[in-house]
Amino acid sequence: MSKEEVRQVIELLPEHLELTHQEEGCISFEVKHSHDPFLWEVQEVFDSMKSFKHHQSRAASSVWGVQTQNIKLQ
Repeated sequence: MSKEEVRQVIELLPEHLELTHQEEGCISFEVKHSHDPFLWEVQEVFDSMKSFKHHQSRAASSVWGVQTQNIKLQ
């Protein structure tokens, strides 16, 4: 992850968190920096696989998904 990608995540994350928390079936969703400022920890709990798949689909087509789609996941 580059410095520009970190900036982009920080800019887009609040809306992504808000929209995810509003999703039906979202029990908890957290994204935070790890010990390394270029790595993020994601903890997400949904009430069913159906809710989780809906989240993935919604997020992929959102501003968050479009703008961060090329950021490499580890």
